[in-house]
Amino acid sequence: MAKVFIMDHPLIQHKLTFIRSKSTGAKEFRELVEEVAMLMAYEVTRDLPLAEAEVETPIAVTKTKVLAGKKLGVVAILRAGLGMINGFVKLIPAAKVGHVGLYRDPETLEPVEYYCKLPQDVAEREMIVIDPMLATGGSASAALTLLKKKGARNLKLVVLIAAPEGVARVEKDHPDVNIFTAALDPRLNEHAYIVPGLGDAGDRLFGTK
Repeated sequence: MAKVFIMDHPLIQHKLTFIRSKSTGAKEFRELVEEVAMLMAYEVTRDLPLAEAEVETPIAVTKTKVLAGKKLGVVAILRAGLGMINGFVKLIPAAKVGHVGLYRDPETLEPVEYYCKLPQDVAEREMIVIDPMLATGGSASAALTLLKKKGARNLKLVVLIAAPEGVARVEKDHPDVNIFTAALDPRLNEHAYIVPGLGDAGDRLFGTK
């Protein structure tokens, strides 16, 4: 069964407060989302394997640690996931970046795919799927299904804010995928927005309505 990890690091929680605030403008919103994404990337990669290496410091030769060659990939769910990409690749510059385009049908509220571009070697990489919001879970579940069809075998989902409905959907459809979030909010409203949430992440990132 999928596990849900709520990241309660003080810096994440502090910055999330300003991300939620409706008085935060687009420029600051983008900067905060990137900063929180970087902090979350730090936590999500905590279990990466290490190998021993040798390095010569200005003083002496010593044994130390390096990543054990595990390949990583980051997949943004368009368009709001774009706001989290830079935070991840600044911390993990060798990660390959993919994009999945999904929009929510206004009638059915189900996701419709319109774009998919992924690293060719997804089967060899640990793929981290990112999107600020996990609301109904439809888009996240569809993106994970698409990645599995393309050969991905090792997946994680990282979101800023999740609703119980979205968590339940991902747990049902993808029990092998762990979910990392900065907050688990109480519920969705009648328009499938997370309450209290942060509004429409895409609109707030890009200044659209």
